[in-house]
Amino acid sequence: MPVAGLDIERALWSQGYHRIVGVDEAGRGPLAGPVVVAGVILNPDTAECLEVDDSKKLSESRREALFETIISGSINHQIEVLGNIEIDELNILNATLKGMRQAVEALKPAPDYALIDGNRLPKLSLPVQAVVKGDQKSKSIAAASILAKVTRDKIMRGFAQEYPKWEFSKHKGYPTKRHKELLQQYGPTPIHRKTFRW
Repeated sequence: MPVAGLDIERALWSQGYHRIVGVDEAGRGPLAGPVVVAGVILNPDTAECLEVDDSKKLSESRREALFETIISGSINHQIEVLGNIEIDELNILNATLKGMRQAVEALKPAPDYALIDGNRLPKLSLPVQAVVKGDQKSKSIAAASILAKVTRDKIMRGFAQEYPKWEFSKHKGYPTKRHKELLQQYGPTPIHRKTFRW
């Protein structure tokens, strides 16, 4: 199975950085529910054995199995959840950047370098690097993507029980054809993002 690499982390470890946090999110594109951001500091001694990849490439059962492996094998991790109301207030980009900043700042011991998936960076007081398609290039970011995705899917399954007509367990709030049909039929729920185009 192809896995994300460690080249970026190895280069930073060789420069003297010890606690490198990878940061990624799940849920920027959906019409409903939160955006979830995770930060993971992998253990340099065990990171080589961790077979992680971009969460979107993995099956749900594989992601859930890796979730526990990542948590037990990492130095530390942090997960932040920003709901639809905050997304509407800040916009999705600013809500995501806020979640990234909170995830990094909450980690103890504090990281000394941050790898952020994408091309936009939160304001941080430590060295930081944007990595486009980072969940395919960095194990730290891939691990964070799995924690974020599994956490968000669990939240959306909970909303599916609260709002059964909208079938959130199937589409997880993403703008699928079926989701849009259900919105036309029943209107939005309290967890739908009012600033998004339906």
